[in-house]
Amino acid sequence: MADEIAVVYDGRPLTIIGILTGSVVLLADLIRRLDMPLRVGVIQTSSYRGSATRPGPLEVNSDFLPEVRGRDVLLVDDIFDSGKTLAEVIDEIDELGPKSIRSAVLLRKDVPRKVRLQPDHVAFDIPDQFVVGYGLDYNDAYRNLPYVAVLEEEDLRRQPPVS
Repeated sequence: MADEIAVVYDGRPLTIIGILTGSVVLLADLIRRLDMPLRVGVIQTSSYRGSATRPGPLEVNSDFLPEVRGRDVLLVDDIFDSGKTLAEVIDEIDELGPKSIRSAVLLRKDVPRKVRLQPDHVAFDIPDQFVVGYGLDYNDAYRNLPYVAVLEEEDLRRQPPVS
């Protein structure tokens, strides 16, 4: 995915914005593989609360965004599920006047969507299963797994330990 992104931007300066919290691991790995001038920032969103396995209303906090006016922006997210998070973040960033906005996701889930949007860069397509690891969580657990794993129904019924 980093090679695809490098080709698109061809060495031009890029502002990469990670969508917190799930994108942190992907964001860190991705920026280490891009050899171009980078500015990095984050935007915080939340649509899953507690032990929910389906998204609720989206909350967006853009307090930690760098200046994006006139810049090429790449949004980085962990998973493209309903598409609503990415669509709303793109709308929010677009109001700030960037030169361009593209998106990259670790996972694209195979589900019906109400949005027409598709991410520009996708590392992996997956079936409609609830996954954790490599930044993705369930009730704030499992983000630190160095791989992506499917949680079985019995795992979803059990509450993971939260510190």
